[in-house]
Amino acid sequence: MQEKPPKGENTAAAEGSRVTAVRKVSIDADRAGQRIDNFLRGELPGVPKGRVYRLLRRGEVRVNGGRVRAEYKLQEGDEVRVPPARIRIGAPPPPDKLAASMLDRVLYEDKRLLVLDKPTGIAVHGGSGISHGVIELVRHARPDLKDLSLVHRIDRETSGCLVMAKRRSALRELHTRFREGHVEKNYLALVVGDWQYGEQLIDVPLLVQNRKGGQRHVIVSDKGKPAQTRVSLSRTYGLYSLLQCSPLTGRTHQIRVHLQHAGHPIAGDERYGDADANFDAKQSGLPRLFLHAQSIAFADDSGNDLHFTAPLADDLERFLTVGILEARRARKA
Repeated sequence: MQEKPPKGENTAAAEGSRVTAVRKVSIDADRAGQRIDNFLRGELPGVPKGRVYRLLRRGEVRVNGGRVRAEYKLQEGDEVRVPPARIRIGAPPPPDKLAASMLDRVLYEDKRLLVLDKPTGIAVHGGSGISHGVIELVRHARPDLKDLSLVHRIDRETSGCLVMAKRRSALRELHTRFREGHVEKNYLALVVGDWQYGEQLIDVPLLVQNRKGGQRHVIVSDKGKPAQTRVSLSRTYGLYSLLQCSPLTGRTHQIRVHLQHAGHPIAGDERYGDADANFDAKQSGLPRLFLHAQSIAFADDSGNDLHFTAPLADDLERFLTVGILEARRARKA
C-alpha cells in the first residue's frame, strides 16, 4: 500500500520542492552518536524544525520499529524509518563572495576542527526564513568538508568564536565535553550602568517561551532549567560597564537574560534590553548588540589544551573608543 504524503500537501511537487517517499536508513559507525532530530534535519532539508519534532511526537519516525524521543542518540546498526515529507530542492546556492569571506575569518583548522570568528548578523545555520547560515556558507566555500557540523551555537547578533567539527568522531567528543562542563567559554558584554557587584555567580533558572511568529523568548522562572553565569568587571565607563562573562551552562540567551535580571541589560539588546538606553547607544554609534564570544578552550583528543581567541569586532571596539565619549558629551549637553 502506497503511503500518503503529509497532511495538507499534495503529491504534485511545489516550486523548488518535492515530496519524498518513505525510506529506511541504516546507521553506520560514522553517524552513530548523532541525535535523531539532528539526523532528520539533514535527511529532510528545508523541513521546519517544528515539523520534525511533530513527526517524532506522532510516531511517524521509527527506530528499529519503535518510537523515540528527539534526544535519542543513534547507535550503529539502528534502522531509521524516515517518513514522507516535502523537502526543498534546487535552492539557490549561497553567494560566492559571502561564502569566501567566511574563510578569511578562520582562526584555526586541523584535520578534525575548524574554528571561525563569526561576524554579527549571520545566523550559525539556515532555517526559519534564513536561507544560509555560517555552516552552509563554509560548506559551499569548502565542498571537501562533507561532514562539517556545528559543535555549538551562538546568537545571530553575537560575534566571535564558533567551533565546527570536520569529522563525526570529533563532534561526538566535543559534545561530550560541552555536556560535562569541560569547555571554558568567555564573552565580553557591555552593559548599561555602573556594575558594582565585583565578581558574581548569577545562578537563576531560565525558561524558554515562544512568542507569536515562533520567536523564542527566555524568562527567569523556577519552572525553567538551571543556568549559571560567572561575571566579573573588566572596565567601568560610568554610563556603561565592560564585563567578562563565563557561562557554566548553555541555555538559550543565557548571558543576555542573566544580565537583564541583574539590572544591567546588554547595550544594544533589542529583545531583553532597555529601549531608552538602546536608543542613546545607537545615537552614539553602537550598531548592534554588544556581545562578543571572545574565547573558547577545551582539550583535544590527546589531552592537549586548545585555546582560541577572537579579537573584539571593529564596530564594538569603535564604540568603546569613540562612541562612549560621544555618549558622555550628549549626557552633559
